[in-house]
Amino acid sequence: MSQSTRSRQKWRIVLLSVTAWLHATAFAIASPCVYWTGALEETASALKAAGVMRICVPPDRVDGWRAAGFEPVATTEADLATRTALPVPGLASRLDLVSSTRSPWIDANGWRFVRKPEGQFVYELPAGRAALAAAEASMFDVDAVLKIDPADLPGVGEVLAFGAQIAFADLPPVADIAVVDDGTAEAGEAMNLLARRNLLYTPVAKRSSSKQPIIVALGTKRYPRKAAANPSEFAQRVRRELTDPRRTLRIYGSEVVLARLTGDDTHRRLLLINYGGRDVDGLRVRLLGSWQVESMKVAGKPDVSPQDVAVADGATEFSIPALGLLAVVDLTSQ
Repeated sequence: MSQSTRSRQKWRIVLLSVTAWLHATAFAIASPCVYWTGALEETASALKAAGVMRICVPPDRVDGWRAAGFEPVATTEADLATRTALPVPGLASRLDLVSSTRSPWIDANGWRFVRKPEGQFVYELPAGRAALAAAEASMFDVDAVLKIDPADLPGVGEVLAFGAQIAFADLPPVADIAVVDDGTAEAGEAMNLLARRNLLYTPVAKRSSSKQPIIVALGTKRYPRKAAANPSEFAQRVRRELTDPRRTLRIYGSEVVLARLTGDDTHRRLLLINYGGRDVDGLRVRLLGSWQVESMKVAGKPDVSPQDVAVADGATEFSIPALGLLAVVDLTSQ
């Protein structure tokens, strides 16, 4: 082997190592951080029991927590004030909306993360809601701080432990629809409405920059701004224009499970989050194309595997027998 060949191989190894380190670092930075003001002596055991080791703490407490084996991040109240405050995720009633359906209204923040993936966010969560918040922040791999009720530590720990089992996958989002994001509340609501129906979209700055078959631009004749005032009608209009046969992803069996799909021609990653608060049995998934399910991980259910897998008519279908809070499915092309 020549010296030049050895040199190239050496630099290739270095480059791969640096790339892996950057990926690991990016994942660690973006994973949710629990804001914690409890005394170290009184609460360290509870944090360790829950498996929550990365915590955001006041700067004067960083050294003590680090010495105790934790991964503290110095965070002041001023730091938190600069972050975007997020609504509490979950099911909610929207009596202010006129709708022809009785579909549950989901308060979810995925569209906010898609709109601003580089953003910094903070949740202030009542008891019982922290695990769901941790799940959606993990699902979108965003930089989020969670202010939680201490009673929710075990649930948050389970979500973070589940996320740690998932290998990093830097895959682009998959979308059938482009939404021209002019920064207005109406454009944000349009993305929110599409996300609630699992209609895959991507925000774009202008119509000419989109490669998606459907472009939603509020303020045009096809999509007047007032159209977004009726959630059911607006989503149905976009769905009719796209048509179900052209939808890359369809979910059957639940109206409270929201999906995120990333990938390329050879690998797809499907992330599912259940906002309903109880298990969903027999969830059915349909993906355009011929795919093989390589891995299925369901939080809290290590023995779950895909059922009734079928590849026909240009699409792949499979069922998840039991879905708890969060699931990640990896697929490869056949």
